[in-house]
Amino acid sequence: MDAIDLSLVELLRTNARLSYAELARQVGLSAPAVHERVGKLEASGVLRGYRAEVAPETIGLGVTALIGIVEDSGADTDDVLDYLRQMPEIESCYFMAGVESYQLTARVPSIAELEQLIVKLNRIPGVASTRTAVALSTKWENRPQPGRSR
Repeated sequence: MDAIDLSLVELLRTNARLSYAELARQVGLSAPAVHERVGKLEASGVLRGYRAEVAPETIGLGVTALIGIVEDSGADTDDVLDYLRQMPEIESCYFMAGVESYQLTARVPSIAELEQLIVKLNRIPGVASTRTAVALSTKWENRPQPGRSR
């Protein structure tokens, strides 16, 4: 990636709805050249997708929880992940170093539904225990970081 590619990535991270013409204006290339570069960034996996960010509480998901999962020693990691992937409440899953094997971000409508989710998680074969923290508010998330040259 050169400096122009890094600029395109940064611009798209800030506003993925920018047109090729606007991107071109900001990086000093033609729109067709920018279109080609963005296509290459997508094909190579640098740009993995575009999405709308929605305020969760406006769509009925007012409770955000961070849930750590400790696997038992005989757990099949792939099986545990398959169970987790099937749960639409889980927004993200990170494999961790340390005591907890996974750190999940879950969004649910209510504390009662969070309780049901925790019970389901603890029933997954291979899950030894969970630890949950409920977010009181979100100060920011998904904040784009400035691109770094290699």
